[in-house]
Amino acid sequence: MGSEKKIILVTGGSGLVGQAIKQAKQQDPRENETFIFLSSKDGDLKDPAATQRIFERYKPTHVIHLAAMVGGLFNNMKHNLDFLRNNILINDNVLQNSYKLGVKKVVSCLSTCVFPDQTTYPIDETMIHNGPPHSSNFGYSYAKRLIDVQNHAYHQQHGCHFTAVIPTNVFGAYDNFNLEDGHVIPGLIHKAYIAKKEGKPLVVYGSGKPLRQFIYSIDLAKLFLFVLREYEEIDPIILSVDESSEVSIGEVAQIIADAFQLEHGIILDSTKADGQYKKTASNKKLRGYLPDFQFMPLKDAIERTVQWFNLNYHIARK
Repeated sequence: MGSEKKIILVTGGSGLVGQAIKQAKQQDPRENETFIFLSSKDGDLKDPAATQRIFERYKPTHVIHLAAMVGGLFNNMKHNLDFLRNNILINDNVLQNSYKLGVKKVVSCLSTCVFPDQTTYPIDETMIHNGPPHSSNFGYSYAKRLIDVQNHAYHQQHGCHFTAVIPTNVFGAYDNFNLEDGHVIPGLIHKAYIAKKEGKPLVVYGSGKPLRQFIYSIDLAKLFLFVLREYEEIDPIILSVDESSEVSIGEVAQIIADAFQLEHGIILDSTKADGQYKKTASNKKLRGYLPDFQFMPLKDAIERTVQWFNLNYHIARK
């Protein structure tokens, strides 16, 4: 079984997680695995015919499905219908072509935004469908939830081995460092880069008190390879650092300011909203499989990401 040739198609292969999987597979190579990393240039996955052509061309045995229409909070709030429709189209085309061409396993990527807005903490895999998601990005959230529904339906009706992972806040090289649309860490890194240049303090929106679990893209990529190679369930699995590794936005900002050696420190702008106080996710299921997995310490991972951004400022998405 282990020596069967695998052709692994990675949709959305040029983004943050795809680039990290490229690196992780080089650190832990398998002779029988051939990876193909798709980018949007290879064809529009919203288009059934284009998706079919890609699958017929590469004839994958396995698929890591990362491609999605994504955007920041403001973009989501204005275009919930677009996020719903476009992601449903992408996911349906990828999963239906995987079924038609006899793909042995698909691992899709969900997001913690699939969880109900009103919930108890820590969140675990059983809670996905327990209530509506946050209203700000309900279109994207429901489209992602539907992957889990589709996975179970394909398994029930056709015996397909389609599953999904739910990462917490991912960051690393090749992230989107846009000041408006970027997530917390890449946004603060870009802000700190400018603050350093201008000799100013780093301004952090909000009180700095909200808590988050951050996972370095390379750690996430290693866990993706574990799920691809070893994980046999249809039910999704949360890929997250331990609950004890939750940190405040203020602490993260301080690590970033230190990495840039900012002389003027940090200013917390409490007139700006904080967003959800916490979104703690349980990685108990993951720890059941991998009790000894070592995550890179946050400080080291942020320092590496800052280093990458400094060296690649001209090509970074911003």
